Amino acid sequence: MLGPLFSAAMEPQRCHRELLLLPTAMPRETAFFPAPRPPAASSSSDHHHPHLDLSLSISIGSPPPEESAADHDQSNKKVVVVDVQALKLQAAEQARMASAERAYADRVMELARRELELAEREFARARAIWDRARGEVEKVDRIKAARRIAAGSAAALEITCHACMHRFHHPC
Repeated sequence: MLGPLFSAAMEPQRCHRELLLLPTAMPRETAFFPAPRPPAASSSSDHHHPHLDLSLSISIGSPPPEESAADHDQSNKKVVVVDVQALKLQAAEQARMASAERAYADRVMELARRELELAEREFARARAIWDRARGEVEKVDRIKAARRIAAGSAAALEITCHACMHRFHHPC
């Protein structure tokens, strides 16, 4: 048995409905039409049967006008113009993005240069502080050495004076 299938395609300019007659799922043995036979070379008249198209279509409204070659060329030109405009917009967007990236890269390089200069100044200050501290440590070391020498001489003088004190105070 054949079952109807309704499909409607709504387009902006027209309403087109199509009725397709499709067989329902039936076993091959109960089908009304026999299975197609392979073509036989027995008769040449069998080869000239046209293919039967069982799809029906119903249109509501006037059929769309046939597109002429001029209309087709005009629509192709419009498509080309739209494509060219899209390419121009894309190129302009890419140029804008490249310019923004370049400005960002320049800004980052400027910040890096400033940070490098700041680091160099900080390093120079640290080096100067280090040199001053080293100079002061050397000065303290010299003072300590001089005091050790002076303290050693004073102790020797004191010992010498105590040892010899009897000799000087008690003449023999």
